[in-house]
Amino acid sequence: MLSLLFMAKKRKRTLEETVELIQQGDTALNNELIDSYKPFVAKTVSSVCKRYIHESDDEFSIGLIAFNEAIQKYSPDKGSSLISFSEVLIKRRVIDYIRKQSKFQNLNFSGGSNLEDDETAVSTIEDELSIEEFKKKTDEELRKEEIFQFTQILQQFNLTFSDLIEQSPKHADARKNAMTVAKILVENDELKNILYDKKKLPIKQLESYVSLSRKTIERNRKYIIAISLILTGDYVFLKDYIKGVLET
Repeated sequence: MLSLLFMAKKRKRTLEETVELIQQGDTALNNELIDSYKPFVAKTVSSVCKRYIHESDDEFSIGLIAFNEAIQKYSPDKGSSLISFSEVLIKRRVIDYIRKQSKFQNLNFSGGSNLEDDETAVSTIEDELSIEEFKKKTDEELRKEEIFQFTQILQQFNLTFSDLIEQSPKHADARKNAMTVAKILVENDELKNILYDKKKLPIKQLESYVSLSRKTIERNRKYIIAISLILTGDYVFLKDYIKGVLET
């Protein structure tokens, strides 16, 4: 009987439970978690750099810092797992680092008053083209990954990614009104909690905060939910989409 009680106490913590303890201030557990996930960090960084990453590489250090950032910022309420969340964050931080390095190198290339010869000039142009191509490819990969993760979150609300497109209001003013409702929702903890807990739009409660009719809110329900999820999530490219809609 005692042995069973001991085993129950020694039950293995879930990753989410471990993160919660870390966020409460358990630094020793934080170091243990980071150390145990070094292979994951190295693999994620390698997928960006397209080469094997050693622990002595600067990119690996950037990846570790990003993983630690993910641990501190992670919230299960957003729907994604820590692994998915940290993978996106690591890739973004490494890409930002590579871009900063490439800009510095370009400044060095153009800093001299004269290029030694035409061969050096051609090499510089090729480097710049390679960097630009790298940016396009990595942005495309991150965009696909972001849409995939967002699609998984939408499934919890019985929605699909196509709903964001198909249910988008036809008129610009209607889209802006729907986005205004979404912004009001995510800035109100009570409304936001209802959305995530019950997996539905708190239409009745929203009526007290907006000037739109219940019928209008109901008609744009799917679109408002999708926009709310984007606003509360770590979606760089999808937030750019929202910004573009608001500016039109």
